[in-house]
Amino acid sequence: MSGTRLTGAVRTYPRRSPLTLGYVGLLLLTHAWITYGLTAARADSVLRYISTDLDNLADHPLTALLGSALFFDGTLTDVTSLYFPATVITLGIGVCCCLAWAERRWGPLRAFAVFLASHIGTTLLTAAVIALALRQGWYADDVRRTLDFGISYGAQTMMAAATPALPRRARLPWAVFVVAWPFGGAEWEGPLPDFTTVGHVLAAALGFTLALPPVARRLVRRPTPAGTEGDRLARSGRSAS
Repeated sequence: MSGTRLTGAVRTYPRRSPLTLGYVGLLLLTHAWITYGLTAARADSVLRYISTDLDNLADHPLTALLGSALFFDGTLTDVTSLYFPATVITLGIGVCCCLAWAERRWGPLRAFAVFLASHIGTTLLTAAVIALALRQGWYADDVRRTLDFGISYGAQTMMAAATPALPRRARLPWAVFVVAWPFGGAEWEGPLPDFTTVGHVLAAALGFTLALPPVARRLVRRPTPAGTEGDRLARSGRSAS
């Protein structure tokens, strides 16, 4: 992208993707609140309450699922941390770029409905995998209470769904990157990697399904042609005269 196009994209971002911009602002506010506004003990208490671990999903599923989508798990300041690249990928690429693209292409309400549905659906599918793995002895029992929150599953789905927006020659490398990056820090326990890696793979599969042409065509917003309402009224007036 040329400098002029990039400048234009940044300048028109608030007008073209207002819901995404507002959501990013909210995520930054909650991150600042949890990082700087609360004591470490209080912040841990809040995050543990909105964690989508198995115990919380059994006790207060709605609060956990919706509350988890209000935070991102990462860092914006510690560039030497292994969490920083993940933040750039999920918040920077997945939400700021790919969710914004979906908002422009699908419309704001549909884009955010898909984002939230992917966040919830992938979380629940991952919970089912965890339950199965516990029964098989593949995961340790304390995984039931492992802290798990954030936007990364929804962001991963948006990254995969945005594949058709890329030039054809870039689509396969992009798809490989989307599937592969979660394995960078994967920990294997038996035949499965850790559950967050499983969740990201499931989220990517959902996003690639949304990118299939028959599905993608259904998601595209159908713009109302300018003047349609006026033309209808004009025709009505002519027929009545």
